[in-house]
Parts: sequence; structure tokens; C-alpha cells
Amino acid sequence: MRRGGEPLGADRVSGDAWKGRDVISILDFSRQELESLFDTANGFVGPPKPRKDLADHIVATAFFEPSTRTRLSFTTAALRLGAKVIDLSPDVSSILKGESLHDTTKMLEGYSDLIVMRHPSEGAALLAAEISSVPVINGGDGSQHHPSQAMLDLFTVRRLKGRIDGLTYSVLGDNRYARSATSFLYGLTKYKPKLVYVVSPESLRPRLEITKKLKELGLRFELRSDLEQVIGLTDVLYLTRIQKERFPDLNDYEKVKGSYKLTKEVLSKGRSGISVLHPLPRSTELPYEVDSSKSAAYMTQAHLGVPLRMALLLKVLGGGKA
Repeated sequence: MRRGGEPLGADRVSGDAWKGRDVISILDFSRQELESLFDTANGFVGPPKPRKDLADHIVATAFFEPSTRTRLSFTTAALRLGAKVIDLSPDVSSILKGESLHDTTKMLEGYSDLIVMRHPSEGAALLAAEISSVPVINGGDGSQHHPSQAMLDLFTVRRLKGRIDGLTYSVLGDNRYARSATSFLYGLTKYKPKLVYVVSPESLRPRLEITKKLKELGLRFELRSDLEQVIGLTDVLYLTRIQKERFPDLNDYEKVKGSYKLTKEVLSKGRSGISVLHPLPRSTELPYEVDSSKSAAYMTQAHLGVPLRMALLLKVLGGGKA
């Protein structure tokens, strides 16, 4: 399939720029392409209307890790566009018999028109895309890439604030292992934020290869350890849980467990109009008491996953508009 980053010539500025492409990393897409995606997604916000755009298509979901929002929103998006959905369940499939990712991908390629895949191993989605003749959308692999989540996060900011440029962001939490945080930071490199504070305990700061990439891409960011020092300057606070399942040594997890929390008291120190995002699921870092705040936007963010992924499926499979 066409890789997201390969030269596409004149069709990059047309509706066909998306058609048939794999979606592996948000870094593979231009700002212009992202804005086109968001414009299409806007047309799907609101009460759903029956559509048959993808009535002749089958979407396969292959999730090798647990998922609620990504899996269900892709399924809902496909169904609302009239597509059929088949689901690979690793716990009852031939994967239990030792089937390789290569062979599983080849099977799904023959049964569907597009594969949405989540996998614990970095690079698994790219490998599947290289094997498959149908488009592959990365539903999250390893601890670095989750492109549709980053697209959703940016779309949510644009819906809430009317713009992505010129805002001050704070990315609080597990910035070492949380792929949603890393993908969001990568997504911000396509825009012109005023400044990005990357806030976390020292042991959860981004890995060196990530900070190096962010610098190469020209993102203005500062590493901080204390949210209260920057919350009064923040327009959008992006919060993630500590990724317990990704720690090589659980003793290291125990050292940082519960090391940060956004309480209503801390949030009250934020600037007027601050918006709080979280890719969910949450743990102790985001108490339920925050839900009643006008700043809490994470449920809106989750619900916008359906129109965003409707737009993504439509563009990759049909190149159409809402």
C-alpha cells in the first residue's frame, strides 16, 4: 500500500491524497491533509444519519491489546457508513496456535478492505502495512504511535478552541511510555503552538529519541516537573495515566505510582477557559470530582472519536467527503 510519507505528487492536495493510504504515524501526514480530515469530520458531528458510502466494504479490527474507545469507535464509524465489520479476537483465534503476525495479516487482507490493528510491539502496524495489499490503520503499537488518537485530540482542540495554533499546551503524565502523549506531541509539530510544557516526574520524561525528534521538527517545548508552576499559563491540559503495563520492571512503576494528580483545587489555579483532555482510561491521576468542572472535555473528546474515524475511514477507502 501507499505509505503515508511517500511522495504522492499532485494528488496530495486533492481528495485522492488519502485514498488507499496506510495510517501508521501522524508524522506521515501534512497539516493540509489533517485540516482536510477535520473538515470532513465536522460534517459527521451531531445526530447520526443513515449512510451507505461504504456499503460494499468490509473493515477488519485486529486488536492484540485491550481497547474500548479506539476499537468501538472504529466499529461504530464503519457501521454508520454502511460497512460490515469483522473482528479478530486473539484469545479465540489461531494466534493461540502460534500463527504469526505475517500470516494473520495475509488472512485479514483476503477477508477485508481495510485493517485496523493494535499491537503491543513497536513497528507491528508498519510490518502489517508492508505485508498487506489493503490499507492498514495503526490503532496503537508499542509506546510511540497512535495516529488516529492524535488526530482526534487535535480535532477536539480545534472544536473547543477554534484553532490549534497559538495556544499553550501542558502534556502531563507518563510521557515515557504513553503512546497517546507522544503521538499528540508529534501532532503538534504540524502546527504552531505558542509553547508546550511536557510535565512529568523525571523518570517518566520522554525518551531521548522522542525529544530529539521533537527538536528536529521545531516544536517549542520545555520539560517541567510541577504542573502548578505552569497551569496558570495553559490553554489545553493533556493528561495521561501511568502505563503500568509497559514498565519493564514493576518496581519502577511502584516508585512513580500516584506521583501526580489533577484535583479540582489544582485545576482552580488554571487560567480561565482551560480545557482538560485525557485519552482514557483513567486512574488516580484524574479524580471523578473533576468531571463537574467546565474545563472537563475528555468525554466530549471520546465521543468525537466516532466522527473523526468516520472521516478517516471514508477518506482512506473512498476519498469522499461528508
